[in-house]
Amino acid sequence: MTPTSATLAVEDKPVEKPTPAAATLTVGQKSVELPIKHGTIGPSVVDIGKLYAQTGMFTYDPGFTSTASTESKITYIDGDAGVLLYRGYPIDELAEHGDFLETCYLLFYGELPTAAQKADFDYRVTRHTMVHEQMNRFFNGFRRDAHPMSVMVASVGALAAFYHDSTDINDPWQREVASIRMIAKAPTLAAMAFKYAIGQPFVYPKNDLDYASNFLRMCFSVPCEDYKANAVLARALDRIFILHADHEQNASTSTVRLAGSSGANPFACIAAGIACLWGPAHGGANEAALKMLGEIGRVENIPKFIAKAKDKNDPFRLMGFGHRVYKNYDPRAKIMQKTAHEVLNELGVKDDPLLDVAIELERIALHDDYFIEKKLYPNIDFYSGITLKAMGFPTSMFTVLFAVARTVGWIAQWKEMIQDPEQKIGRPRQLYTGSPPREYKPMGNR
Repeated sequence: MTPTSATLAVEDKPVEKPTPAAATLTVGQKSVELPIKHGTIGPSVVDIGKLYAQTGMFTYDPGFTSTASTESKITYIDGDAGVLLYRGYPIDELAEHGDFLETCYLLFYGELPTAAQKADFDYRVTRHTMVHEQMNRFFNGFRRDAHPMSVMVASVGALAAFYHDSTDINDPWQREVASIRMIAKAPTLAAMAFKYAIGQPFVYPKNDLDYASNFLRMCFSVPCEDYKANAVLARALDRIFILHADHEQNASTSTVRLAGSSGANPFACIAAGIACLWGPAHGGANEAALKMLGEIGRVENIPKFIAKAKDKNDPFRLMGFGHRVYKNYDPRAKIMQKTAHEVLNELGVKDDPLLDVAIELERIALHDDYFIEKKLYPNIDFYSGITLKAMGFPTSMFTVLFAVARTVGWIAQWKEMIQDPEQKIGRPRQLYTGSPPREYKPMGNR
């Protein structure tokens, strides 16, 4: 069987009204016309929705690197220019001037809130931060050494069993309540996972604290003494949450949308997203970056590892440098770099060998021609790992904090998908390379 060649020609057709341009796909002697859709900014797309019906062929795109799986109004990324927008707003402006719950409102509702809307939203989220008391006993079923991400997957999925009054996805009110509950309870469950792992009692949330301060208190306070969250650390954590809130159609977001396309309840969909985020190639990148710093160990070992990174025949790779999407400087990394140094200065961290390694690696990466030519700039995972370690979080909690932040992005994407009139159950196709049809042979004839 000889593969058939195909050519694709794109032609902009000038017309008086804004009709999409056409793309002509020629397969052998047959040509089909495919519509082109244009976004407000960014690449246009060739609509191949009817390609199979017209040609009997599928497209082949492992990893979906050239495929738009949906139309969305939430987040825009330009990896070449180093741009990240939430609903049109640059990430640096949101992180510098706003707070996390303002970003949550923006992602969820599409616009920045007024003062009254912000106060109402903060109130609703804050009053949903507690979890059902029976969940305390639910946690006792886990081993103490269970990874916090496994606890998060299970506990978030279990919310559907405790809050079954908000699982009907066809009811707008229930969708709204489930969304608020998820944003509110994610940090509580994350703090419970942390406390359970270290053998300390759970700490209930307090309604008079902001989102980040409340989370820090639930993680680091103990009943036998008073605790007040450090304002610099709380602001740093709030920024980390903003920077991780959404990132377009990444693996975990696509997982949430795919699960949601089946009609699954929102708690199950977010649990699926957390499970995907757990992968070291996705949410575990900041943990991997910190482990790499530990492997390097000391500043004097850096030249050896830099040489290994430059050697094409050496499998060693510097974690926390470069990004699959950003071919320029990660716009989140600029804010995270500033935040990391603010935290280190506030805590007076001076004698940590890993932080010394990180600071020297950062200096080299920003000045070495090899890194500059290949655009291997420090990314957000490099700085967030350093920051979270300095704040007192173990590496096993890094991805959990990522999940807390990303919950609002997943919820916003899920809500958009549910309301999309073109939404249908996800069903990717395949290129089959297995055995052709063959007859079944009885056991004695095999």
